[in-house]
Amino acid sequence: MKTKKQQVFLQLGSNMGDRVYYLNQAKRYIAKEIGGVVSESRVYESAPWGVNNQSHYLNEVIEVNTVDDPYDLLTKILHIEKKIGRVRERKWSSRVIDIDIIFYASVIINEKNLIIPHEYMHERNFVLHPLNDIAADFVHPILKNTVNKLMIECNDKNEIKLYKV
Repeated sequence: MKTKKQQVFLQLGSNMGDRVYYLNQAKRYIAKEIGGVVSESRVYESAPWGVNNQSHYLNEVIEVNTVDDPYDLLTKILHIEKKIGRVRERKWSSRVIDIDIIFYASVIINEKNLIIPHEYMHERNFVLHPLNDIAADFVHPILKNTVNKLMIECNDKNEIKLYKV
């Protein structure tokens, strides 16, 4: 028996090769294997977060409706990343695609291999700006603030700019 569809926000990022192609490929796989894409943010370009000497990232956030539970969702995301060509070398290394679960409805999970909402999302402009495009009024279930308020109050000084696709 399938459960009801859940609202999920996924952040997509790429800083290697044809970045737009990889974002679009991720969206195609997500729509096919996870659930319908309800909305998409604009695409933003930003410097890598937490590291130096890497190419800039393209980032966007998509809203998806899925019947997958958070654990199945994570398994499918890791599979999609691998199919697209992601190689996990070390934390925060360059990548052709990165797919993060930002929110899964208002679910809160804090386990070794799965943390929802994403534990750093409120500290990162490259997540908050695209998320604000499509979910400005969504309330963070732990911080109890809207995405828009989190974006306005964010202390991230990394430059982020709209990218013309």
